[in-house]
Parts: sequence; structure tokens; C-alpha cells
Amino acid sequence: MADFQPHLVEDALRTLGVGRDRMRDANRHWQAMAHARRGPGPLTRYRSALGRPESTTRRRVGDLVVEAHSWALPLWRDLCFEVMTAPDGTVWNEELVRAPGGRAAVPRTVEDVTPWSCTIAEVARAFPPVRPMEGSAPSRSRLAFEAPTAAGGTGHVVAEFTWGLVQRLVT
Repeated sequence: MADFQPHLVEDALRTLGVGRDRMRDANRHWQAMAHARRGPGPLTRYRSALGRPESTTRRRVGDLVVEAHSWALPLWRDLCFEVMTAPDGTVWNEELVRAPGGRAAVPRTVEDVTPWSCTIAEVARAFPPVRPMEGSAPSRSRLAFEAPTAAGGTGHVVAEFTWGLVQRLVT
């Protein structure tokens, strides 16, 4: 996220009382686990980094029954980090989602889609149809869509997301 919104990351570090050195150490540790030949499996990595999930629930997605593991986040009380696993334990999806009882974002115009304001699901619901696009890294994704502008026109935009949270719009 620091690639897209360094000032928001700096604000977040201050809010959490964490310095850049600790952030870099955590990232180094995460990268070592993620790329180790004999490292822990994907779900084990998340448990190592985030602790035990706050909740684990079964969900049906089409014909597939998955487990959704959710962690509360001290920085974003209205969001949680969710990791979905297939029946064989394979991580199927991992992203920030609106927490149960959290106040959902309901963007109505392009200008409402600001950094860190909306999840990918909220943007997709607000401006159908959307066209999913590949992101520049495994934790990144993009959505192309049209949306009304505050000036009364229509904007053709691509929203870029990291871990399912909007980072920026490209018009």
C-alpha cells in the first residue's frame, strides 16, 4: 500500500505507534515465509502473522464449500482480513472485506472512490458492470468501470486495489 499511498501509510504507522523499521522487519519476515522452499503453508503464514482467526465460518460459493477465516484489524475497525480456503486447505482468496456490523461504503460517483475508502466488493456493487483486470502483483487487482461524476458526466476509470482495498483511480 505504501507504493500507492505513502502518506496514508505514514499516518497509519503513527496511529498504531509503529516505526518504519518495525514495518520493514515485518515485511522482510513475511517475504521470507512466503518464498521459503519449505516454509509454512499459506494459511499457516497468516496465522503466524495475525494470530488465530477471530472467526472461521463455512460458506457456499457456487458448488464449492469454503472456509472463511477472519481477523479483526486495529487500524480499520470496519474491515477485517479474510482468507478463504478450499476443502483441501488451498488458499482461494485473501483480502480486506467489510467486517460484520461494519459501516459499508456506498460510493455514488467517481469522486466517492477515494484511497482506502472502499473494498473491491463495494465498488463492484456500486458500479455494475465492472471488468476485473489483473493487478501488478499477487496482492493487487484492478476493476474497470463507468460511474457518474459529481459534475454530472460519466467517468471511465480503473480502480487499483491492494488486498481488496482501493488505492487509487486511473482515468
